[in-house]
Amino acid sequence: MNCIIIDDEKSARSLIKTFLKENFAQFDSFFEASNLEEGVALLKKEKIDIVYLDIQMPGESGLEIINYFDTEAMNFKIIFTTAYHQYAVDAFKLNALDYLLKPIDEQELIKATQKAIAEIEKNELGTKLESLKEALEQIAVTKIALDVPKGILFMNLDDIVYFEADGMYTKVHLKTDETKLVSKPLKFFSDQLENKPIFFKCHRSFLVNLMYVKELVKSDGDYLILENKKTIPIAKSKKDEFMAVIKDTFW
Repeated sequence: MNCIIIDDEKSARSLIKTFLKENFAQFDSFFEASNLEEGVALLKKEKIDIVYLDIQMPGESGLEIINYFDTEAMNFKIIFTTAYHQYAVDAFKLNALDYLLKPIDEQELIKATQKAIAEIEKNELGTKLESLKEALEQIAVTKIALDVPKGILFMNLDDIVYFEADGMYTKVHLKTDETKLVSKPLKFFSDQLENKPIFFKCHRSFLVNLMYVKELVKSDGDYLILENKKTIPIAKSKKDEFMAVIKDTFW
């Protein structure tokens, strides 16, 4: 974590830096600038998390930092410092995290910095969760989550031969000849795999992976023979739909 102290008074920069070094091991680098222009240049060059920004400085006020960044680009937390109360309202209009009056009180600085670090960590957690969500969405393209008794099993769709209804549970039959009992009804999986035509609900009790269908038998009641020699009934109402899916998928 990095910070920058922007203040025209060297003694003020030194005091803040000393307090921070004594109380926060999180900081890797302490940048300093004696005016807003130098500070902005460093903010655009370096990865800085917290800005300790004096408001009243020769040349440009610290409040004018808004002129240098788009709101979305201000991905750092600002703690304003000043000797004058009247700037408080303007400071908070810029979404300042905190506002410290000079001379800087060590405990007030600690509280403000702790608040800034907590905000940063919360944002980072949100980013990590969003990244995890995106990763899981990518995984969902080729995998499915099975809620098994021991936890959650992430299974490749290609490894599933068929789903079989078992009351409010579902038996998931794998190409390894294993069977997993999942505490979800078959409808849960048929809804989840609705946009994956390779899985076809040939019967109210069966959802079949067409990759493993070897033959459609039309005598003595229609049924499917799978590569593992299992026979799966196909409802009469589903036969025409099955043939249409086969044509769309394989022909």
